[in-house]
Amino acid sequence: MNHMTHIQQLNPNAVALCSLGRWIASRHWVPATGGNFSIRQDENTALVTASGRDKGELSPQDLLPVSWQQEELFSPLGKPSAETALHAQLYQLDPAIKVVLHTHSVAATVFSRIISTEQYFFSGYEMQKAITGVTSHEQSLPLAIFDNTQNIPALAQQVKHCWQTKPLNFGLLVRGHGLYVWGYSLEQAKRHLEGWEFLINCELERIKLTGKP
Repeated sequence: MNHMTHIQQLNPNAVALCSLGRWIASRHWVPATGGNFSIRQDENTALVTASGRDKGELSPQDLLPVSWQQEELFSPLGKPSAETALHAQLYQLDPAIKVVLHTHSVAATVFSRIISTEQYFFSGYEMQKAITGVTSHEQSLPLAIFDNTQNIPALAQQVKHCWQTKPLNFGLLVRGHGLYVWGYSLEQAKRHLEGWEFLINCELERIKLTGKP
């Protein structure tokens, strides 16, 4: 065991993120090594899941320290997840963000493909209040949807431009790809993930039954 691995195993942030990652995997939201998670360490550094790791078997040594300077990323200890640039962009857009979670649930992936607009508005659901800032089921809660691309830095720039018009509601969908959520704590990010997954599942079922998006 090298010195850095030992430090990671003792890092409470790393331990907590791995525990959450295993819980997310138990919900079948990150199949086939898909998805990625990160937790901020300081202003310009986060621990990010390494590429190709089974999220149901995460341990602290599967997290890599990544730092950023605007669009430049630095990861001296290995190859982080392919979507790291989007994590870094979110951390830069809101310095209060502590955790970013990216999942590939069936419901979110399918929902993102049947909605052709750039955002989808949820209303009428009590569970909307799981998203920070929402106080009533009567509020209209938008979820931004971006087209998928293998050029993650370009996607990060699209998210930045959208955010500068109006900050996003602790979540976004990438069409045919999956869901990103974030929070100011591990617990809040988990709540946002459960909340958005619930809302997406409800709307997907409603569309199945009524045929109306």
